[in-house]
This record gives sequence, structure tokens and C-alpha cells, in this order.
Amino acid sequence: MTDLTTRGAPGARAAVFAQLADAGRAEQVAQRLADAIVLGVLAAGERLPSEAELARRFGVALVTAREGLGMLREAGLVETRRGRDGGSFVVAPADADDALLVARLRGISRVELSDLAVYLTAIAAGCADQAALRATAIDDERLAGWVAAADFSTAAAARRNAGGFLLELAVLSQSTRLVREQIRLQAEHGPLLWVGMRDPALRERTAEWIAAVARAVAQRDAAAARSEIGELLTAIAQWLLAAKTRIETGGGMDA
Repeated sequence: MTDLTTRGAPGARAAVFAQLADAGRAEQVAQRLADAIVLGVLAAGERLPSEAELARRFGVALVTAREGLGMLREAGLVETRRGRDGGSFVVAPADADDALLVARLRGISRVELSDLAVYLTAIAAGCADQAALRATAIDDERLAGWVAAADFSTAAAARRNAGGFLLELAVLSQSTRLVREQIRLQAEHGPLLWVGMRDPALRERTAEWIAAVARAVAQRDAAAARSEIGELLTAIAQWLLAAKTRIETGGGMDA
């Protein structure tokens, strides 16, 4: 079992525990941690920092951190255990149910789906562009290590790592606004966005695109980084549109 309080927190993890802009709101503590759990940045079984440490990192009062954790417990995303090895531990949300995803695809128009893909691509491309301009050699090495360790062998792992990579890019962009927007978009649309990771061929291509983006960032080639991100999200959008067509003509999501 991983203890989050004793390990480094590079990239996306550092963004999770950055100080809140508007201190004093338990809802913000809960939302920040909930987004990280949904995106897979905080994994099931990980022990969160203590209430006092959370308060220090977020820059809030101890009672605020405590209330935020209470909200997560009520949502079923965190459980608290007593005893010497106790603390607050992440509980992974259940995998999205196919019926819910089918309903979500039915409920969004093709125009809305296309518009969402355009907006997601614009944000992700902006992150890639700024990451290529601002990343350091140390950042390059860390990102390359992250990509090498990323698992795309299963749908669940691919969803987690595809979303995590976009968040890593946002962090490397050094833009608080882009990080916040990337977290929001994936927390809100991630289950739908990455449903295509059930397709082994798309998982393989996604891993290749992600590696290509990382190389472009290391080469300070912003245009190539933007292009690779664009191709990736275009392929994701095309898969979703095709899945929507199959559903609407009486089939399932898969080809």
C-alpha cells in the first residue's frame, strides 16, 4: 500500500496539493482531491496526508481540511481507518457503467460532441505548446520516465494514463489556469472522453501519440507537440462519433 505522505509529488501530484486560491472553503479541498481521484492521479489505497498536513499544503484552517475530508468520506471516495497504521485512504470510484456511457452518448448531439473535442484539443494543444517552450531538461527526463512507465495494456489503465498525461502537460506549461481547466474538463468529461480506450488498437495508437508528444516537448518543437496532440484527440473524437452512430442504429459502442 502506498503512503502518499512519504513519496515525492512531481507533476500532477504537485498540482493536486498546490495552495488554494480562495482559502477557507472545505468544498474546494474536497473538489481538488475528488478531481484527482477521478482522474487517477491519486490511486486506490493511497494514504492521504494527515489533516494537519493537508491544511498546511492547501493553506487552509485545520477545520476546513477536516470538513473537506468528511465530504469525500460521504461521497465514498475516502475511508478513514483507526490505529497505528490508520489515516485517510483513497477509495477508487467504480468503473463507469456501460449503460451510463451509452446514455451519455445518446444524450449529447453530434455537434456538441464535435464542439467538445475542439475545445479539449485547444486546451491540450495550448498545454503542449507552452510545455515545449517552458520545460527544462529535468522536466524532459521526468516526462520521458512517466511515459516509459505508463501502462496501456488495459482499458482502465489506458484511461488513467491518457488523462494523466494531459494533466502532466498542463503542469509543464506552468500555467495555473491551464492546469485548473484541464482538471475540470477531465473530471467532467473524462469518463466519456476516454471510453475509446476499450479499443485495443486505439490504446496502442494513443500510447504512440503520447510518446511522440513527449519527444516533441523534449526537442522544444511546439508545432510538432501541438500537431501530435491534435491527431490524438481527433482520433478520440472520431471513435466517439462512430460509437454514437452505432448506438443510434441499434448496435453497441464497440465496432
